Amino acid sequence: MSSIPSIICDDCPANLRENIDLWLRQDKCEETRNEVIQLCKDSNWIELHKRFDSRIVFGTAGLRSRMEAGFSRMNPLVILQASQGLAKYIKAQFPTNLTAVVGHDHRFHSKQFAMITASVFLRVGFKVYYLNPEDSFVHTPLVPFSVNHLNASIGVMITASHNPKMDNGYKVYYSNGCQIIPPHDKNIAATIDENLEPWSSDWNWDSTFEKNLKEKKLVYVREEMTNKYLQAMKDILVSSSISRPNNNGKKPWFVYTPMHGVGYNIFTKISKNILHYEENMDYFVVKEQMYPDPAFPTVSFPNPEEKGALSLATKLAEENNISLVIANDPDADRFSVASKNEKTGQWQQLSGNEIGFLFASFELEKYMSQDIEWRRTHPLAMINSTVSSQMIKKMAQVESFHYEDTLTGFKWIGNRALDLQGQGYYVPFGFEEAIGYMFPTMVTDKDGVSAAVVFLLAYSYWLNNDGSYPFDILEKGFKKFGFFKEYNGYYIYDDPKTTKQIFDFVRYQYDTSGNPYPKNIGKEFKIEVFRDLTTGYQSNTIDNLPNLPVDPHSEMITIEAVPKQDIGKSKVRFTMRGSGTEPKLKLYIEAVADNEKCAIDLAYEMWNVLKKEWIRPDVTGLTTTF
Repeated sequence: MSSIPSIICDDCPANLRENIDLWLRQDKCEETRNEVIQLCKDSNWIELHKRFDSRIVFGTAGLRSRMEAGFSRMNPLVILQASQGLAKYIKAQFPTNLTAVVGHDHRFHSKQFAMITASVFLRVGFKVYYLNPEDSFVHTPLVPFSVNHLNASIGVMITASHNPKMDNGYKVYYSNGCQIIPPHDKNIAATIDENLEPWSSDWNWDSTFEKNLKEKKLVYVREEMTNKYLQAMKDILVSSSISRPNNNGKKPWFVYTPMHGVGYNIFTKISKNILHYEENMDYFVVKEQMYPDPAFPTVSFPNPEEKGALSLATKLAEENNISLVIANDPDADRFSVASKNEKTGQWQQLSGNEIGFLFASFELEKYMSQDIEWRRTHPLAMINSTVSSQMIKKMAQVESFHYEDTLTGFKWIGNRALDLQGQGYYVPFGFEEAIGYMFPTMVTDKDGVSAAVVFLLAYSYWLNNDGSYPFDILEKGFKKFGFFKEYNGYYIYDDPKTTKQIFDFVRYQYDTSGNPYPKNIGKEFKIEVFRDLTTGYQSNTIDNLPNLPVDPHSEMITIEAVPKQDIGKSKVRFTMRGSGTEPKLKLYIEAVADNEKCAIDLAYEMWNVLKKEWIRPDVTGLTTTF
């Protein structure tokens, strides 16, 4: 197909015409070509500007956007161009190991995008291990797991995780099974830009698959890798000494929902073959959300964290006198829990930080049950991201094990876990507050299925050991380490420049006394530690160099403060950062105090003080629903 200038109306803006003509020349997909042609016929220049004025940027999370025609969206041409650049970069990095793993979830166009990705790698000489024979789906963690077990150089998973139904994504894992970190992200982006012209006019992906299957360069490995994943789960995460909970003969004892995603198949295999749980005997599955459905019909937003997302699950549990609900997000790399508080009788969804503490507590108990000699040669370490709770940092101080925080994202958590393992540490767990949990001896990325299994084992252990429920474990932790309570939220902006203006106001204008950073926030809080990972300054380190990597292109400030009004040992820590993917300025606030009410009130007070002193919606135009 060639470009069709005649369909572009005479009144097409000059700064659009060139990009549209280029698109129509390069794109061989009839659906997306017709989409652009129709927009031109409708003279919808505003929409066309949105899609063609900029190109989607490849970052550490790969690509993610709405599925539409245009250089800034997810579509066959953009997937082709990204795969060409990625394949060329990886070929240069690993010239003697041209192997790739490709998988996809159940979203609209995921199969098509995965076939394009695999075909590009095949055409430049790679052997491709493909996880999706016929119309099957896989959960995201199986890709990094397979990268490690097949010694592949690269892995690509087509998924948009818990994004809205019309989004899709292109998630990349490096040869170590972790998401990519700098400088690979920028190098890959540059190589993509150098390889935007399609290498071939042949877009017959079916014939490419057929040819390479015969030549054994394309290998279907879903069954093999799933079996290895189950075996690893049994060997690494499941203790034979932990059985079902002693819950007074109640059966079933939990409800599971895969949130219209891919989790049901793998979860039920593990439940039956490893945990020896039987569906409808030990647990119920939410029927309306059991099978993969890219339309996500029962939820407005397919994220277990969203209000109302677990309503069907808790309703099913309540009807059957069950007090535990567990959930995966659609690609099963995240995990959430709702539980009925045995003392109050009320249902409560646990926060990502609370679940993180419960996992850390369980892993510590398991570690301490090992003999002294094993512990001496396997020093314990745990990790979370800097926007997550500091409660396990306090736990580490009290219990004498190693703790570190990282930048936001599992690309940092996973890579740091490998570094620590290389230094001789035993690293059983890492997490991020956005319901992501990693068990790095299994997979060096968040894994919602592993999290579900470990949580069920922990729940059984606590109940059998001393009759404790999750809220009891949390209460014990609060009493021992302090009451840690969060108030996380975000502001929305129209102009991306607003974020930098707010951060620069904090750095250079808020405190006019000549200090390198503000000493106070209003009349309410005194700043004790100030860390700016954009400018590269930290107030409490030698030479004031930050203890985490600096990125001048990403706005991020973390502060530790104390209330000026003396209320004991209370402290507040918060991170303010600009989102890299959404028009949001995010705030992660956590207060610690010697009682729950004080911690809750203090976190909320900090939100309000920051709103008044730094965010200033009446000046900046930012809006929030928090």
